[in-house]
Amino acid sequence: MRRRHLLAASTALIIRPARAQWVPRQPIRLLVGFAAGGTADQVARIAAEAIQRRGGPPVVVEIRSGALGFIALQAVARAAPDGTTLGIGIMGSLAVAPVVPGALVPIDLDRELAPLCNLAGTPMALVVPPSAPFHSVAHARARPGMVTYASTGNGSTNQLGAESFAAEAGLRLSHVAYRGGVPAALDVAAGRVDLFFANIAEVAEMVRGGQLRALALAADAPSPLLPDLPLLTADYKALAMGNWFGLVGPAGLPAEISTELTRLFLAAMAEPATAALLATRGMAAIPQDAAGFAAQIRRDRDRWGRVVVAGNIRAD
Repeated sequence: MRRRHLLAASTALIIRPARAQWVPRQPIRLLVGFAAGGTADQVARIAAEAIQRRGGPPVVVEIRSGALGFIALQAVARAAPDGTTLGIGIMGSLAVAPVVPGALVPIDLDRELAPLCNLAGTPMALVVPPSAPFHSVAHARARPGMVTYASTGNGSTNQLGAESFAAEAGLRLSHVAYRGGVPAALDVAAGRVDLFFANIAEVAEMVRGGQLRALALAADAPSPLLPDLPLLTADYKALAMGNWFGLVGPAGLPAEISTELTRLFLAAMAEPATAALLATRGMAAIPQDAAGFAAQIRRDRDRWGRVVVAGNIRAD
């Protein structure tokens, strides 16, 4: 009799169905807090298309631009934690803004958002007007305070990149803030400002078209967009600087949902076709899961926090 009960129990264990993999009840909304066509939007759409190619759930990219991406991130934080509303979190929003005095951060990033994985990154390029008479830091070093640099605003990654460059190279530069990357790049092209640290993905076409001249890439390896560009890290090891674009969800996501979303997006970004497409845009996938992405955010807050203090940078 006892043997019969044991056999029945063993059979029940064998035939018990495996726990179902989480599948969203509706299309995933992926909110982007920046303008259509920008790097964040490109990353979101590349990820969404790769997921579709792999037979995954529909992912609809939705632009909610403004306030350094925080309009979109607020919407993510307020969404139900069911895995159907996610957002693109960039370095400027998640790692830089929290350490810049005066920056308007309308949500508690660590309590209201959950980092799921990093997706892709792009290095910064140092660009100058095509008619600029200089090709090295000697020009700026001989003119302390007279050489200007553009940024997309006080406390922006462009400003922090330029201030890091100035500190490493022993320069004193003057800051000119703009409301966005396009007007900043156009004024550099027109010779109204001397320097600009910009995502290579956003200025490569202007460089190839002769509207800007690229001096160097702030990376450890060349970019396929401008493969012959010298590396700043050859002379200044600390100047590997780039922007990353990760995936976040609302806090409180159940473990099975967050795990499946991380797996879904990382697998899509790891596809050879995705890697090839990213390379054409000056980007590369960053294979960081939730723990790795959270650690990256902490490292960059520490790094840029030191730059902010050294440069007495404020957002207001």
